[in-house]
Amino acid sequence: MTLYPKLILDALTHVRYPGTGKDIVSSEMIEDDLRIEGNKVTFSLVFDKQNDPFAKSLVKACEQAILTYVSPEVDIKGNITIKSKQPIAKPTEKPLAGVKYTVAISSGKGGVGKSTVSANLAVALAKLGYKVGLLDADIYGPSMPKMFGLEQEHPAAELIDGKEWILPIEKYGVKLLSIGFFVDPDKALIWRGAMASNAIKQLINDAQWGELDYFLIDLPPGTSDIHLTLVQALQLSGAIVVSTPQQVALADARKGLQMFQTDKIEVPILGLVENMAWFTPAELPENRYYIFGKDGCKNLAEEKNVPLLAQIPIVQSICESGDTGEPVALKDNSILSEAFRMLATNVVTSLENAANHQ
Repeated sequence: MTLYPKLILDALTHVRYPGTGKDIVSSEMIEDDLRIEGNKVTFSLVFDKQNDPFAKSLVKACEQAILTYVSPEVDIKGNITIKSKQPIAKPTEKPLAGVKYTVAISSGKGGVGKSTVSANLAVALAKLGYKVGLLDADIYGPSMPKMFGLEQEHPAAELIDGKEWILPIEKYGVKLLSIGFFVDPDKALIWRGAMASNAIKQLINDAQWGELDYFLIDLPPGTSDIHLTLVQALQLSGAIVVSTPQQVALADARKGLQMFQTDKIEVPILGLVENMAWFTPAELPENRYYIFGKDGCKNLAEEKNVPLLAQIPIVQSICESGDTGEPVALKDNSILSEAFRMLATNVVTSLENAANHQ
């Protein structure tokens, strides 16, 4: 078939920039250097900033759109150039070079409170005096902007040593980045695995995380391309698996443990966290009601010979705190803040013990 520019541009109208929801053609993201030589097509994608977290993902989307809407015979793979309106500079240092410990927080299934545990663990570590970073890698359900009361915020960028870096937003002593800062919160994010993985890589590689004691990564639930991407991109110090005491949740937690322990991944398991371990009414702090079962994670930890890092009860304030953007770990002298303080202390001990035995 004969190729011509309008045919290519029409196909590219099906590609939308996640940050605005508008197609890349009407957004004038296609530079005037579109060239066609036989079946070979080349052009450039132009972004406002060189560290745009969607750049690599959009390249893949453009390739797929042309192959789908024009012809699978088009030679487009590797022929799209990424440009920015600002000068491009080579990175001056390795990603996360200033981070002491990198910890992945995972769950076998959704709905077990993994993000709540991640947010409060980060705050609890910061309250203990450590320098903490938190990456919300839950691409399809980013919740950290809500939990930290930062829904209207957008990260700034700064030119450092010739390269423009994303600056994480800092609150409660925690440096934070989330894909939720870059997309419309009212629209569903429909991405293939490669697109999501590339966006996460850019939030790691192109962000100025600086010197940190602990870098926490709130992973998506289950097992996916993102988990493999992070394992390949980073040297993880360890992983934490969150579950509830329910048998259906524990079945998935087993899979999560097994994933990190496979030969291809081999990430040390720091331990299990049992969330929603029991219900305690605020007015009756000594009472415990085991509404989801008793000691499910404790028994699994003993079976798998891994530490039980904490048992976190359900108290009404934990939901209220997440909704108002003030993690419950901020509050002193409460059942929950004490539980998260103990979790933070156990994580610190587990990592330091592992480092001493290397």
